[in-house]
This record gives sequence, structure tokens and C-alpha cells, in this order.
Amino acid sequence: MSWLQFVIVLDSLEPAAVEDALLEAGACSVTLSDAGDDPVLEPGPGETPLWSRTEVTGLFAGDADPQAIRASLLASLDAEALPAHRIEGLEDREWEREWLRDFGPMRFGERLWVCPEGTAGEGDNAAIVHLDPGLEFGTGTHPTTAMCLEWLDSVDLAGKSVLDYGCGSGVLAIAALKLGARAATGMDIDPQATIATRQNAAANGVKITVCGSDAEIAGTYDIVVANILAGPLVEIADSITSRVASRGMLGLSGVLCEQAEEVLAAYAPWIEFDEPLFREQDGQTWSRLTGSRR
Repeated sequence: MSWLQFVIVLDSLEPAAVEDALLEAGACSVTLSDAGDDPVLEPGPGETPLWSRTEVTGLFAGDADPQAIRASLLASLDAEALPAHRIEGLEDREWEREWLRDFGPMRFGERLWVCPEGTAGEGDNAAIVHLDPGLEFGTGTHPTTAMCLEWLDSVDLAGKSVLDYGCGSGVLAIAALKLGARAATGMDIDPQATIATRQNAAANGVKITVCGSDAEIAGTYDIVVANILAGPLVEIADSITSRVASRGMLGLSGVLCEQAEEVLAAYAPWIEFDEPLFREQDGQTWSRLTGSRR
């Protein structure tokens, strides 16, 4: 089956109105993306910011009539002309196979591998995490996830308990169990993340206790890892550190280089930090902050 994409670039119109108009015109789905180079990395609490230029894409069946779509949009928006737009054909593909072209086995440290289903890492002692394609959460390709995976690989996890705070796909908790951890808990306030974590844990043959809020987390842990943004890390520093057992270890990432000092200061009353690790990708430098409970 083929598809038709109706893409509208907005400078002034409200994206929600265009989204509604595309759905009314028969779109199967609508997505919003950045039309320029204006990333929204860290919105404030309660904010839902959009980009200064937004690309709104409606996905239609391949036999949809572009002229009928235009007429419907003009009527719904009560406009004489549409903003800049384009129409693109999209051939149906076996998307899992397409994804595998770009995502092969990836090694993190000495033993740990993250691999698509049907592929494997190297080495007799390899610890392998399998992740399905199409996840919108961490797979290890982002430097912050990669640095956390490398840290877990470097730590002696045998018999330890691990908390993945802001677990996303659950990749860090799964990796910890594959590397010998006794037990792992994943917490994320995003319901889609908790679903993804449960599914990935089952696919990897491991058991993770999954929590949907901080209040659901029980007790303290030998290892706590939090790969979230700097703002939340600072705001909930006391909550995160309260989960680190005496002499336990903490790993933080999702922190840009220029934010590292603020995050270090927020945790300094409880954590004695190692030297930060920095890694650059796509013009941004990210940091990993690790240490032990005082």
C-alpha cells in the first residue's frame, strides 16, 4: 500500500488548527516537527512549547485526491490560500528491515552489546540486550545513553540492586540485569515508557519492577542511574539521592556540558563525584556525572 503526505510549513497559523483540519480532511495521522533549526531541549514545568516554524504532516491513503484535501483544508481554516506546502508520495516498506540498515549491534564497554533482534554481539562473555525497532526511547545511539551503558559495564553489578530513574525503553535496567545485577527497578512518569520497559524486559527474558511515579519506588538501591534532563535532575535531587543506599553509586546523564556544574552542586551534599566524562555529538557536548553516596 502506498501513502500520500500533505506537508504544511507554518510561521504563524496555530498548529492545532491545522492538525484538526488535516484530520477532518481524512488524514490517518498527523505529526508535528521542527521546520527550521530551533530545538526545544528542555521546556519548563507546565510548558508545551513549539518551534518558531513548524512542519505539520498529514498522512493519507495513496489514492486520496490532493485537490479535495486542499479544498477541505481551505474550508476548515476559513482561508483563501494555504501556507507553503508540498505533497509527497510514500511507498509502503517493511519498516523493521529499513530500520535494521541503520541500527546494527553496538558495543558499550567490554561486555555489553545492544542489538536488534536476530543479531548478536561478539565474545563468549557478551551481555546482550535486544531492542525492537521503532521505539521512541533510548536504544544507545544517543551519547547520554551510551555513556550510561558504558558506566554500567564498568561497574561490578554482581548481586546489586539497580534503579533506572526515568527508564524510557528500560535499556539501562535490562543492561544491568544482563551484566549480573540481582534486581532492577525502572521508573518513568510517561505511561508509554512503562509499557515499553515491560515489553522489552519480557523480550529479553528478564524481570523488572516497573513504577509509574516516584512514590511507587520502594527502598534504596546499590546503583541508581538517571538519564534525564538537567532541569528535572536539579529539581528532584533530594528524591533521587534518597534512593541511593549507603555507599551506593549514582550515575547521571542527559546533562549538557554547560549544565554540569549546576547539577554537581545540587547533588554535592550527598554525593562525592568522580571526574565528569564529556562527549560531543552533532555540535553538542554532553556529560556523565558519577559518584558514591557519602
